[in-house]
Amino acid sequence: MTTESKRVRMVDHDLRDRGVRDERVLAAMARVPREEFVPQHSRASAFDDNPLPIGDGQTISQPYIVAFMAEAARITPGDTVLEIGTGSGYGAAVLASLAAQVHTIERHATLAARAAETLERVGFDTVQVHVGDGTVGLADEAPFDAIVVTASGPEIPSPLLEQLADGGRIVMPVERRRGHQQLMRATRSGDDFAEESLLGVVFVPLIGEHGYQHGR
Repeated sequence: MTTESKRVRMVDHDLRDRGVRDERVLAAMARVPREEFVPQHSRASAFDDNPLPIGDGQTISQPYIVAFMAEAARITPGDTVLEIGTGSGYGAAVLASLAAQVHTIERHATLAARAAETLERVGFDTVQVHVGDGTVGLADEAPFDAIVVTASGPEIPSPLLEQLADGGRIVMPVERRRGHQQLMRATRSGDDFAEESLLGVVFVPLIGEHGYQHGR
């Protein structure tokens, strides 16, 4: 089976059959070469619906979660998106397939450099990779139409909420009680934020000034 057919099977079996309905998201997941974003020794498992280790204690999220979060963010073609937790760069590539511009922040410089190289090599030139504390956001590039956070914190960081455009959406896992995370969506309307609980999830901890001070 070719990589292209494996990707199509992943989209049909692991995404569409499990309830992902946004055709733009499904097309992005079919188009982005996931195998390019995983370590060489894991490429045989690139299309399995599981997270995979990528180094520095981080993982590439399973395809279903990447698609679910992208769909939940309700991204339109003209949007500017902020991603917290670049990891391998795969999620940023999917978001870039949906939006006009993506900024992504990674606290591990080695992962950021590797992701930037992969994104450039694969052709995603609308993604800018930044190294730093994702919990403080990227005020110089705000406001953002959507923010996607790929690590779990005790709450949604206030700087990220402040950097949302009016009508903007933030999708982020939050640890409501120890060991129990919920994927949340907060939508901004003026100075108010409407929160929705979407899905039970398991993510690595969000480390930073407005997250956890160290790993859990």
